[in-house]
Amino acid sequence: MNRQNASSKIAKDHADYDIAIIGGGPVGLAFAAALKDSGLKLCLIEKQAEAPLARPDYDGRDIALTHSALKILQDLGIAAHIPAKEISPIRQASVMNGTSFYALNFDSRDEGQEALGYLVSNHLVRKAAYDTVKGRRGLDLRTGVEVTGIETGEARNTVHLSKGGTVAASLVVAADSRFSTSRRMMGIPVGMRDFGRTVIVARMKHEKPHDQIAYECFHYGRTLAVLPLNGNVCSVVVTLPSDQAAGLLAMPMEEFNRDLTERFGEKLGAMKLMTERHSYPLVATYADRFVGHRFALLGDAAVGMHPVTAHGYNFGLYGIRALSGKIHEALSVGLDIGSPVLLERFNKTHRKTTLPIYLGTNAIVSLYTDERPAAKRARSAGLRLGNFAKPFKRMITRQLTQTEMVA
Repeated sequence: MNRQNASSKIAKDHADYDIAIIGGGPVGLAFAAALKDSGLKLCLIEKQAEAPLARPDYDGRDIALTHSALKILQDLGIAAHIPAKEISPIRQASVMNGTSFYALNFDSRDEGQEALGYLVSNHLVRKAAYDTVKGRRGLDLRTGVEVTGIETGEARNTVHLSKGGTVAASLVVAADSRFSTSRRMMGIPVGMRDFGRTVIVARMKHEKPHDQIAYECFHYGRTLAVLPLNGNVCSVVVTLPSDQAAGLLAMPMEEFNRDLTERFGEKLGAMKLMTERHSYPLVATYADRFVGHRFALLGDAAVGMHPVTAHGYNFGLYGIRALSGKIHEALSVGLDIGSPVLLERFNKTHRKTTLPIYLGTNAIVSLYTDERPAAKRARSAGLRLGNFAKPFKRMITRQLTQTEMVA
């Protein structure tokens, strides 16, 4: 190959952008939507083909959105692509322990709100985020390609791609799951907690109305969450030791229906599966830092939450708001969008938002999965204290609903 042809091939295989986003899930796509009016040139890199992004399959997961998170989706234009009938309000929540009928109850009316939060299927959020950014000017969507390396530079980082070629950008943002390979490439350590448990999720229909009440039942050995969708339909989330998950997944449908109906005390009458059962291992992660040289983490790549307090995707949206806000501020005064000062401000903001809830969630999980007699007594006492200590209960409610906007 002569020198001229070699130079042409290098030019063809290399492209320059302002921001490269690694990961085309609901966080990566939403971050691209947050920069729609920035005038920046973006490249989004996703290892999946484009078809699953455009038409994602139902995966069993229903996302509980706080008020702040739903407002962010509305501001980004994503909520407009989600049918209103698919957004289900949670008006009340009830937390129960073991075989006791006593419960810690939360009611949206106590805070003067229409709902504690809102449920929407994960696959609908993914599709809505894709529909919001598809074909958008200034966004180059590269699918079916993986990142094989990230090379840092003084003014730009260079991302190496599996199909050959490179992408250079002033800022690289990774939103590629709690097991992020990009995070590892950048040498950012992560604290990881494997709970040794698996979550099994599905949708079920039932005889009696749920009155938009969500239930979290910390049964001994298992946890059962029953989340109200619109109509006589709920999303069930069963958490159990991983060595028992295969048995529950393989259980015949009629037997599974009876098992869930009985475990829930027949509160909703007979319950029947509407969908396949999906399973996910429970591992929580928290990155030692959310930034590197011209590099930032968003979504599960920054914080991978246990689902019990339902803050996973909410944290992703809060991170998007914080980082995109700081980028818009930098652009307004002509500053470098990948500067250490900007990234450290984002790092401090997002850690302040996420760390207390992350640690608190893990503490709750530790207590409510501890089967020792002393722990069981502490669990029961905690629920009773929560009902009678109104300031404490109100603090929990506000953490769950996040009615105030996050910076």
